Amino acid sequence: MRFAGVDLSKPKVMGVINVSPESFFKGSVKQSEEELIQTVLKMVEDGASFIDVGAKSTAPYLETQIPVEEEVRRAVWAIKTIREHVDVPISIDTTSARVAEEALKAGADIINDVSGLKGDENMAKVAKEYDVPVIVCAHKKVGDFKDPVHEVIKALEESLQIAYKHGIEKEKIAIDPAIGFLRPNWPPWYEWDSKVLANLNLLKVFGLPILVGVSRKSFIGAITGRKDPMERLAGSLAATAIAVWNGAHIIRTHDVRETVDAVKMAAFMRTFNP
Repeated sequence: MRFAGVDLSKPKVMGVINVSPESFFKGSVKQSEEELIQTVLKMVEDGASFIDVGAKSTAPYLETQIPVEEEVRRAVWAIKTIREHVDVPISIDTTSARVAEEALKAGADIINDVSGLKGDENMAKVAKEYDVPVIVCAHKKVGDFKDPVHEVIKALEESLQIAYKHGIEKEKIAIDPAIGFLRPNWPPWYEWDSKVLANLNLLKVFGLPILVGVSRKSFIGAITGRKDPMERLAGSLAATAIAVWNGAHIIRTHDVRETVDAVKMAAFMRTFNP
């Protein structure tokens, strides 16, 4: 299995770079060119096979609205700067088709849409027009749900129908179960996220690469009692190992060096329990 030209026979790591001051984890925010370059070079050196750039926070519990012009400015600046220094695939984390298009023009290779192609009707058109891979996230309106895994699968099915309708080939799609994004009325969000991770192998039904992002997220804080995202590294690594054990192909993280080691350990152990 491959995604964006990267061999996924062994799980890979995607390093997160945010240029959005409103992001929940302030330690990931880079606002100077020097800091941006140093960070991305270190991520690749530490083993990142992808870089994901976010120019607007997508945390569902924060007030994160900014003008689209500002998101475009941030994204284009970051991607142009990074593109000159690394040759790994770069994804743009956005729900806006306009931002995605400008990012692709600036050198991005992948669209990472946490709305699962449902937030902007033009997103799938842009992906098809530029013939780029897409990461579709499970996205749906919240309510009371008894079976989180079933709801995630249903949401992904809806997004895949949109992708296929617009002619996006299966080989260009990865799926993301939206850890941290779906906030149902019931069960509590940290139980929801935990149930999805514990049953991640059920997403193999799609035959697509599975990308998981758990890095320093609030469900880890709720379970461990660590309110400050700076204190959630150990919990993130534990959740990462579980995700890889259960079939994740790509792990999206703020902490590349530590995560690469966790991924290698879990993937090695999994070879003895196929």
